[in-house]
Order: sequence, then C-alpha cells, then structure tokens
Amino acid sequence: MANLWAALAKALFGVVIVALPVAVWLRQNSDFARGLQSPLAQPVPFSHEHHVSGLGIDCRYCHDTVETAASAGLPPTYTCMTCHSQIWTSAEILEPVRQSLAQNKPLVWRRVTNLPDYAYFNHSIHIAKGVGCASCHGDVAAMPLTWKAKTLTMAFCLDCHSNPSPNLRPKDKIYDTKWKRGAETPPEQTLLAHYKIGNRDLMECSICHR
Repeated sequence: MANLWAALAKALFGVVIVALPVAVWLRQNSDFARGLQSPLAQPVPFSHEHHVSGLGIDCRYCHDTVETAASAGLPPTYTCMTCHSQIWTSAEILEPVRQSLAQNKPLVWRRVTNLPDYAYFNHSIHIAKGVGCASCHGDVAAMPLTWKAKTLTMAFCLDCHSNPSPNLRPKDKIYDTKWKRGAETPPEQTLLAHYKIGNRDLMECSICHR
C-alpha cells in the first residue's frame, strides 16, 4: 500500500511540474492577460461610437499628429471644449473636462494599446504607406468605450511586415474603420506599387528595434 501511495505522489508531482509552467504560459498569452476586449477606466468615459459613428468626427480632429509624427497624439482639453463649451455644458460626466480647463491641467488618460520600450512604432509612416487605423486598433468607431482589439505582439507585427498587402487600402479609406475589401478595391499589387512598398526588407530587426 505504501508503494502505491508513493507511486501516486510521484505521478502527481510530475503532473504539477509539467502543468504549472504550461498554466503560467497560457495565462500570460491569454486575451485576458493582454487586456484584449477589456475597456479601461478613464477620467471621462469617452465614446468613439458616439463621436465618430454618431457625429461623424474624423480621427484626425483629435489625433492630429497621426500623419506627421510617431505618436498619433491625444487632444488637449480645449479641443474637447470646442464643442462642450456649447453643448452638455452642465453634464456631470464632463466635470473632469471642465476642471482640466479651469486648472490648466491635462486629463490623464490610461494607455489602451501599449508597446514595450524596446519596440519602435511610428504612426505617420504606416498611414503614409496605406495601413488603416483598424489594422491595429480594430473597429474603433463602433466602441462605446475604447478597448485593445489586437494583440500587438511581435508575431502580430511580423505577420504584417512579411506580407503587408492584405492590410493596405485606398488612401481615402485609411480612417474608415468599417471599410472592407471589395470588388472595386485596387489589386494588392497595385496598392503595393502605389505606396512604393517592396524596396526594403521590412523584416529587418532595426526597423522596430532601434
């Protein structure tokens, strides 16, 4: 009987030794651990669905450096108050915005999509080369609260860099997060040629790690 218990103990120990690292790896690589589909609490519950889909505000109205800088930019408080000094002027939900303007202190937004410090990303070059917002951020225009839609792992980036053509779109569709490729869409090779992609190895380590 003692031998049986000893054998069972050894078997259980072996299972734990194997299962524990596997469980840790699975958790670290899960959508939950990466924060996918999970809106973060923000100082103001800003709705892209309302402002973009509902009111038709262009992405660049708030993210005004997306075409010219590495960062897409976040709107200063006075951008919000351009409208909200006229409408919803007493709404309790907008009190942090009014306080921000009165005290001349920017709102502190929690970052939704984050990259490690050793990974370099430039919004402007991706926009200039025909990559739409939705490729990395998902259908933001349909989000009542903003969440992380893509993993943004190294594998995610390399999938696109090894074959960028499926993510290219006509220039007038860059900011349309609902756009889908259709019969009228220029062929992938035409888009590659239009955006002059192909003269450089996009898999070079130094492109993202500088």
